[in-house]
Amino acid sequence: MNEYDSPMYSSALAQLDETARLLSLDPGLHERLRHPKRSFIVSVPTAMDDGTTRVFTGCRVQHNLTLGPCKGGIRYHQDVSLGEVSALAMWMSWKCGLMNLPFGGAKGGVNCDPHTMSIGEIEGLTRRFTEEMVTFIGPERDVMAPDVNTNSQTMAWIMDTYSMHVGYACPEVVTGKPVEIGGTYGRQEATGRGVVYTIAESLQALKMKPEGTTAAVQGFGNVGSIAAEDLADMGCRVVAVSDMHCTIHNPKGLDVRDAVNYSRANGSLRGYPQADPLERDDLLYLPCDVLVAAALERTITHENADRLQCKILAEGANGPTTPEADEILLGKGVFIIPDILCNAGGVTVSYFEWVQDVQKYFWSTDDVNRRLRDLMTEAFHRVYRFSQERGIDMRTAALWLGIAKAAAEKVIRGLYP
Repeated sequence: MNEYDSPMYSSALAQLDETARLLSLDPGLHERLRHPKRSFIVSVPTAMDDGTTRVFTGCRVQHNLTLGPCKGGIRYHQDVSLGEVSALAMWMSWKCGLMNLPFGGAKGGVNCDPHTMSIGEIEGLTRRFTEEMVTFIGPERDVMAPDVNTNSQTMAWIMDTYSMHVGYACPEVVTGKPVEIGGTYGRQEATGRGVVYTIAESLQALKMKPEGTTAAVQGFGNVGSIAAEDLADMGCRVVAVSDMHCTIHNPKGLDVRDAVNYSRANGSLRGYPQADPLERDDLLYLPCDVLVAAALERTITHENADRLQCKILAEGANGPTTPEADEILLGKGVFIIPDILCNAGGVTVSYFEWVQDVQKYFWSTDDVNRRLRDLMTEAFHRVYRFSQERGIDMRTAALWLGIAKAAAEKVIRGLYP
C-alpha cells in the first residue's frame, strides 16, 4: 500500500509485527490489524482573507472500530500525510486497548501551516473539513479531539458544524472542547499530568526520590508545560525546557511557572532572562535523571540516541523514539516509559468527557484527577509487572498488552460474513 508509505508507518508496522511474533498471533488476525479499517482523503477548499480560495488536503484514518467508536486527534501541520496519520491511528488503538477504554484508534489532519493563517481562515478550514467528514464521524462512530496546532476552540467549531448538520446540539461528537459547551474539567492538563503520574511511579520502581531529581522537558506546548509544572511541584529540579525556537537551561533549576508566563506573553521562550540559551536540540543531550520527550515524533533516532544522558525517558509525544534508537537506549540502560502508556492521560480524560456528555452528568476537577491518577497508576503497574515477569522492556510489554486486547476483541466478534 504505497499510499501509506512513511517512516512513521514503517515504525508502527515493525512494532506490530514483532509483537505479533511474540504473541504467536494468528496470521489472518495479524494481517487485519496491519491495515486501517477506513481511510479518507478530502479536499478542503477555504476562502482566504485576500479573497482567493485555497484547496488544502485533509485526511482521517479509522484503524479499529471493533469495540466502540474510534477516537483520535486532529492536527494542522504542513507535514500531515496519510502514512503519518495511519501510524498515529494504529498507536491509538493499542493505547485504548492498554487503558481498557471502549474505543478504537483514529487520527486525522489537514496539511497546512496554521501559523501563516488568520483565525477566520482557520475557522473556515475547520468547518469545511468537518463538513467533508460529517458522514463518517459521530459520537458512536468517530470522536475527534485536539492535537498538534488544534485546541478547544477548534473542537468548538467542529461540534457546532456537526450539530448544525444533525439539527441538535451534540457535544459528545468531540472531546477537548470548552467546559461551557460540554467539555470536562482537567482535559487540558490531562496528557501532561498523566506523563508525570507515570514518571512518579517509575521513580518509585527504580528507588529514586523526586526531591533533587533533575528533569529536562523537550516541547513546551500544552503537554510539556504542564508536565514541567507538575514535575516542579513534585520536587524535581527542572533544569531545561525547549520550544520550537530554542532551549533554555539553568542547572540550578528553572522557575517553571515564570517561564510559562514568559512564553505565553512573548510567544516563545527565546530571550528568557533567567536562563542560558542553547540550541534547541541540545536539550536532548543534557545530563539529567528524567527526559520528557513532548515535542513531535521521531526526534530520537539512531543518529542521536547514543548522546542521551538521561536515566528515564518519558514519551509525552507520540512516536518520539525510532525502533533503532530503542535498541541503543535499552543497551545504555535507559528506562523508557513508552508513549502508549506515558501520554495516555489525554485519551483517558477524553473518555471521561465523552461519558459525561453521553450521560449529561458532569464531574468535578477532583473527580477527574482522582480517576485519571487511578487508571494511569494501575496501567503503569500492570505494564511494569508484565515486563518484570516476562523479562522484556516496558515498550514491548505495553505493546503486548495493548495489541493482545485489540486482537482478543476481534477474535470474540469473529469475521463477518
